[in-house]
Amino acid sequence: MLVLLPPSEGKASATKGAPLDVAALSFPELNAIRERLLRALVALGSSPDRAAARAVLGLPPGLDGELDRDAALLTAPAAPAAHVYTGVLYEALGLTTLDRGARARANRRVVTVSALWGAVRPGDRIPAYRLSADVRLPRIGGLPALWRGPLGAALAGAAGAGLLLDLRSTPYAALWRPTGALAARTVGVRVIDPATGKVVSHFNKATKGRLVRALLEAKADPRTEHDLVRALRDLGFAVEPGAKPGALDVAQVV
Repeated sequence: MLVLLPPSEGKASATKGAPLDVAALSFPELNAIRERLLRALVALGSSPDRAAARAVLGLPPGLDGELDRDAALLTAPAAPAAHVYTGVLYEALGLTTLDRGARARANRRVVTVSALWGAVRPGDRIPAYRLSADVRLPRIGGLPALWRGPLGAALAGAAGAGLLLDLRSTPYAALWRPTGALAARTVGVRVIDPATGKVVSHFNKATKGRLVRALLEAKADPRTEHDLVRALRDLGFAVEPGAKPGALDVAQVV
């Protein structure tokens, strides 16, 4: 099973360590696009027209520190993605607190889909950055068109013949959508309030993080949607098939 996660908006900056080594990242076939985006972000973050640069990245006044992060992408200390990505989902998942075996499984099975990196594994060393999937960069344009083909080939290869658990948010799902046989093996999750039956927002990310952590700790490797439902129920999650194949409704975990 391969698990796809969105990145977090918030990111922790490393305070020491070697800078980014693009050649050492997983999915090296994505490096040409990564390097192109890195050059564009460094130039944008270094622009003297701070207001225009903020507008490109969708930043309000007062967040020039995010521009400084991008300006320093090639020289700033890098850290494992498991440490860099923060926020509700990653706090609930707790990659850095997993035991050794679960961390090894996470490094094989968990991939964060990123607007800058395309896809990274938890152990990949990256600097903190600011680039959302819906940004249109000067001389590059929209990111889905840039990533769709290369990211599709990389992730389809990583998924192989196994199940794909796609927990990405809408903007990151737009960077690439599974097709063909892989689409038939892809499962998404909606987090539901069991009292109302409505999709929740507040506990959505936390529930997904806890769900992935539980699967990793249990050494679960479901091969089909049915296997996944059974594994989650065994782990104490309330799960029901959704309105169509490949969609599961999971009760929120508070």
